[in-house]
Amino acid sequence: MTKPKITITDQQRVSTISEALPYIREFSGKTFVIKYGGASMKDPLLKKKVIEDIALLHYVGVRPIVVHGGGPEINHMLGRLGIESKFRDGLRITDEKTMEIVEMVLAGKVQKDLVGLLGQAGAKAIGLSGKDANLMQAFRLTSDIGDDWGFTGDVKSVSVEILELLTAQGYIPVISSVAPDENYHSCNINADTVASEIAIALKAQKLILLTDTQGLLMDKDQPESLIRRINTQEALKLIKQGIIQGGMIPKVESAIDAVKKGVGSVHILNGNHDHILLLETFTEAGVGTMIEAE
Repeated sequence: MTKPKITITDQQRVSTISEALPYIREFSGKTFVIKYGGASMKDPLLKKKVIEDIALLHYVGVRPIVVHGGGPEINHMLGRLGIESKFRDGLRITDEKTMEIVEMVLAGKVQKDLVGLLGQAGAKAIGLSGKDANLMQAFRLTSDIGDDWGFTGDVKSVSVEILELLTAQGYIPVISSVAPDENYHSCNINADTVASEIAIALKAQKLILLTDTQGLLMDKDQPESLIRRINTQEALKLIKQGIIQGGMIPKVESAIDAVKKGVGSVHILNGNHDHILLLETFTEAGVGTMIEAE
């Protein structure tokens, strides 16, 4: 009987699995909070690969929790209905009509698409918003100069009981960034903020932010200047020095806060690369920026 020929590709696959083994052992049973958003949500092929990565993490013993955005889908639906999208300081100004659309899109179409894709990948997923099992309570943003933020909010509190119950039973929670205020009016919250607050409440091993950027760069025009590993104090210095700028500042400030409050590490990754989650989690070098404690 002829033995099958082992190819270079086969050997590479076995080597890759072998390299991943210590990380699988380390992270089995640990919670990863993954904020999913950006352009990779619009590309069906990229979306499929992100979902497969999340499912694989689940299969090897990680407890993933997905928090998703959906800005492009919201903008598209508002445009179809003739409602103007308004932003201030990077946040959507959410009047009553806009809030209805935001909740419909995030807690409806976007969330159910992700739940369905995880189901196709063989994982058990369930969709939640802040209203479900009192997962989150929000407060509405206010301004000292009288600017009206409408129903744009922030996280007041998180109750993790439902998340612990679901993950213990092998479910992947998929959470939309909508939560009620004290009067039970729905509020639209930045998904990065929701992911950070949930990661803090759970004392997660990792908070992973999938974005459209490679990570933190010492020079924004030089991709090879990627900072692969940085502690919270060094990250604060880069903000003060103006190296971290614009929309990356609130992400990094949120990451610093999460690490200081007990999250193991925060990873900023470009979700437009194939299998970015697996590369960052199960290889020595990593492919994005990891922010950790001092």
